Amino acid sequence: MCEEHRTPTVHERPGAQRTAPSRSCNPADARLAVERAVTERCRTTHTPCDPVALGDALLVVSELMTNAILHGGGVTDFRVDVVDADVSVSVCDRSDRLPVARNAADLRRRQRVGGHGWPIVCRLARDVHVAELPAGGKCITAVVPFS
Repeated sequence: MCEEHRTPTVHERPGAQRTAPSRSCNPADARLAVERAVTERCRTTHTPCDPVALGDALLVVSELMTNAILHGGGVTDFRVDVVDADVSVSVCDRSDRLPVARNAADLRRRQRVGGHGWPIVCRLARDVHVAELPAGGKCITAVVPFS
């Protein structure tokens, strides 16, 4: 389970909330952490939360977590930061390989199963950043507006 710890950092803007797991987590736990962080932010700022935008953020975190598990050697870190009207989700894994979009069809023009996660993330997120980690692996951060 992703246990939540809100810890402001020097690099955060005023009013930011950060949630990070104390141990590894799965996609369902990550979705719950994002939902809690966004809901809490909306409640404390008396800002209405768009359920469609929240759904977009939940789908993005699901895809990033699943891709890290299936293609990245497992999740090494997960963070969710809520700043203003954005939710920033970061998922780190063990792989140095950058994510790529695959063709939807194979050489015989048959539809492939899977391969839709990265295009979904890129379509729903306003900003996506992939950073190499000093000890190896990468961290993908996607920013999704939630209002």
